[in-house]
Order: sequence, then C-alpha cells, then structure tokens
Amino acid sequence: MKGIVEKEWLFKNLHNPMVKIIDCRFSLSNPENGRNEYMKNHLPGAVYFDLEKDLSAAPEIHGGRHPLPDMSEFIQKIEVAGIGNSSQIVVYDNGEGSFAARFWWMMKYIGHKDVFVLNGGYRAWAANDFPAEQQIPSFKRTSYKPNFRRELMAEYKEVKELSSSLNPDKILIDSRETKRFSGMEEPIDKKAGRIPGAVNYPWFEGLREGFYKSVDEQRQRFSKIDKSKEVIIYCGSGVTAAPNFLALKEAGFENVKLYVGSFSDWISYDENPIETDKQDI
Repeated sequence: MKGIVEKEWLFKNLHNPMVKIIDCRFSLSNPENGRNEYMKNHLPGAVYFDLEKDLSAAPEIHGGRHPLPDMSEFIQKIEVAGIGNSSQIVVYDNGEGSFAARFWWMMKYIGHKDVFVLNGGYRAWAANDFPAEQQIPSFKRTSYKPNFRRELMAEYKEVKELSSSLNPDKILIDSRETKRFSGMEEPIDKKAGRIPGAVNYPWFEGLREGFYKSVDEQRQRFSKIDKSKEVIIYCGSGVTAAPNFLALKEAGFENVKLYVGSFSDWISYDENPIETDKQDI
C-alpha cells in the first residue's frame, strides 16, 4: 500500500526522528471532542490538527462547508510541528479514515511525498496496548517549501463543465451514502440530491472495521471504472471524499481530483441543477 501504514511499522519507528505523527481525531457532532481526546491520550510525539481550525477555513457564501484554509497558514503550522520536506508523516484519526485522509490529501496537494494514514487509527493502536502519552510535544521549527500539485484539485468551473457536458473521458464520483446520493434523505445540507451525472461509491465501503481494504479489494471495488479516465471525486464538504481519493490511488488510478467544495459548494449556486432518483430539480 502506497498511502497507508500499519501500526506495527509505526511502533518500530516511534523514535525515528524522521517520522512525524499527526493526530486528526474529530467529531462533526461535537467539534471539541477530538482535541479533548488528544489531551487525554495520544501517540507519542503526535501533534494535533483540528479539522475545522487547522484543515479548513470558515465557510463563506461559496466554497462549501469545509473550504481549504489559507495554505500559507497551514504550512506555518506544519513547520511548527517540526515537519520538513523530507519528513515521513503518519496521520491518524479514530479509524473513520476521513479526517486523517483530509490531512493526507492536503499534504499531497502541497507536494509531500512520504505521508501515510495509520491503518485502523487510534482505536487499533490502543487495542494493541501500544504506548500513548499526555505530554504535548514541541519541536524545533522547520522551513517547508511547498510544491503545489494543482492537478489534484478540481475547481468548481471544471465540475460545472463536466456535469453539463458529461465528457466520456471523465467520471464524477459522489462519495456520500446512497440515501444522500439518491436525494431520499439529507441531514446536513439545505438541498437533497446529487450533482447531475455523478455515480455513487460510498466512501465507507473502502474500509472494514476501521481498516482500509486491501489493494486487490479496492481494485475490485472500482473495477467498473476505466483507469484511463480522469476521476473527479466529491462528497458533502470535501472531507469524506478524501478516503475515496486514497482508495482510488491505492487501486492504481493515476488521474484523480478532489472537488473540495463538493455538494455544499454546488448547491450554493441557486441556478445549478440537482439530480435525484425521483426527478431532476
């Protein structure tokens, strides 16, 4: 696996100065829960990054519910965390996959090579009685030079063009659960449905009990998609699309983009059509 690391490897490399650990535990229903968990216990040397305070900017009229933060500020934060261009980064959440994958994708976006999601997350680590601590680490600040990979992000205009023209060389994937994709239920956003032309691959089907499925299983899961096509992936706000992005890369897809604004950005434009299993709106 190229973007995932096992707990046994991390345990053996806990004291490797090149390895930097990031804690991204979070709860959408209780935003302070992740930091509280971190303060109680975390992997040795782990630095906490909050989904809404560190990995997102405040939402505006457009851009979705979790737009990217000011990237210069994000880079300053990873410098304070002691991360350099040659660091090997391991990021974890509680095993959901989505919050850690958000940080993973952002590091890939700024051009970092060696960044991995901890398979199974904190729950799997703790279940094996691996060490944890309460001490808040501090590191010598580094200097980080980003190399932005713009080809990993799909802008709104590109998604708009794909949805209206249905380019046969591109495919649009909706990562949300089927009841939201179908428009039968929408617990978060003000409108229900999907971006017209999208197909549904729920993000959580790429994991099993907090662990990412094997490369072969991911390949089978996406076997109906032509690898020569460009894949644009979205969800509600760009967070749960990230584990699907990771799964697609594990399955061998080269040309994958994340629409960060996702459905919450799409519906912020009143003129945009919405597709449901009942009817087009």
